[in-house]
Amino acid sequence: MSTQNRARSGTVPSMETSHDELKDNTIVIVFGASGDLAKKKTYPALFGLFKNGLLPKDVHIVGYARTKMDEAEYHKRTTSYLKNPDNDPEVSAKIEEFKKLSTYISGGYEDAPSFQNLNRHLESIEKNYQRKEYNRVFYLALPPSVFVPVSKHVRENCYAQSGVNRIIIEKPFGSDLDSCRDLLSNVKQSWTEDETFRIDHYLGKEMVKNLLVLRFANVALGNNWDKNSISNVQITFKEPFGTEGRGGYFDEFGIIRDVLQNHLLQVLSILTMERPVSFASEDIRNEKVKVLRAIPPIERKDTVLGQYVGANGKPGYLDDDSVPKDSVCPTFAATVLWIHNERWEGVPFVLKAGKALNEAKVEVRVQFKDVTQGIFKDISRNELVIRIQPSEAVYLKMNTKSPGLNFRAVPTEMDLTYKRRFSDLKVPEAYESLILDAFKGDHSNFVRDDELDVAWKIFTPILHWIDGKDGSRPRPSPYPYGSRGPKELDQFIASYGYRRATEDYSWPTTNTSNL
Repeated sequence: MSTQNRARSGTVPSMETSHDELKDNTIVIVFGASGDLAKKKTYPALFGLFKNGLLPKDVHIVGYARTKMDEAEYHKRTTSYLKNPDNDPEVSAKIEEFKKLSTYISGGYEDAPSFQNLNRHLESIEKNYQRKEYNRVFYLALPPSVFVPVSKHVRENCYAQSGVNRIIIEKPFGSDLDSCRDLLSNVKQSWTEDETFRIDHYLGKEMVKNLLVLRFANVALGNNWDKNSISNVQITFKEPFGTEGRGGYFDEFGIIRDVLQNHLLQVLSILTMERPVSFASEDIRNEKVKVLRAIPPIERKDTVLGQYVGANGKPGYLDDDSVPKDSVCPTFAATVLWIHNERWEGVPFVLKAGKALNEAKVEVRVQFKDVTQGIFKDISRNELVIRIQPSEAVYLKMNTKSPGLNFRAVPTEMDLTYKRRFSDLKVPEAYESLILDAFKGDHSNFVRDDELDVAWKIFTPILHWIDGKDGSRPRPSPYPYGSRGPKELDQFIASYGYRRATEDYSWPTTNTSNL
């Protein structure tokens, strides 16, 4: 086999797009350039792409925000989170180059003259381009309250008349079904679905993207991927810190809107969808929508809510000065979703997320059914675990004979830990991957409008209950800062068929002297 053919072996066909890839004459306009999201995520992602030569040729970045600051202050802010821990002179030189291709304009978000001033600045940059077709990518690193006026003013005052225009919108996309529909309809008055890229950054994470390959490129998994083999599935998000002075924002949305309704539901849709006919973006998104439509609204009995309290020297949620003292906003939630289709009927999907827990972790845990009883008794179940972050990994927990003279089955794992197996590769940041997809015009890892609609249908009833729109608000169970969550959690999960591993099992190593 030739070197060229070996390089192609296993290649996934390129995802089809209906757009042109932006290769030159492109300006990226970052709205909210002075905010935390832009500083911590957007600009580091743009720099990562620039450093690796993946931005369009002669690209220019324009920051826009209400904050009045000179260019020196702007560059200081936008490069404050760029990583160069070893003070590599090449990286330092790239940072200086990155500064030179970025300028700043201040202005309002709701008045036409501010956007007309921005357009004049864009035109002054475009005069230096050789071709007469100019591309503009508008990135809204903004709160949702200004999505509609900004998208409207950009379309009316800053839309390139020749070339490609794209708009990237960050979550949250509304707070319930009605607000989502209102937001979608207003943005659609200015922008087509083809021009719109709605970011859920979990869709850019390496292990979430890997789900497509794990599921559809492995016959060994595919034949067992249904209700006949799988007992239950857990999708878990854990943070070891609380709101830390940002409780005012969090209290408005809560953990379900912040994590479950978007991030974890996106993971679930890829995990459970049917095989797409191709890797074209619309074929993938069609299958995601199909499976989401088979999920009825969550019921109250399938939900556990919690709120962390002070422990281990750490303050409780209500101790945060930015949080209302009588708040019953959940900082932890576990909900069970059911998929009413032939593949998944009867399998519980438990989505769990919480703040101020015992560790930082996002993972998918697929627990298979028991081995037929007879020659084995109380044997551990097989589990496929996909660790999304940190320390990306895939491992299959299986039973094997304990080494030595004893004949005993013990749980161990087939372990693919990325840092060990792919030691020479850098896993890209999710935002780098997604922004690059937007330049390519690839919608595969962005959220479509009908996908949002059906996602909100699933969660809106339970959110209205929590918000007190359907009677009195439920009071979340307290759980100590640094714990695994509310005390009801273990019994709740067990009631849906989950069996915890034996006490002497731990991943990633097994000490046989304890067996």
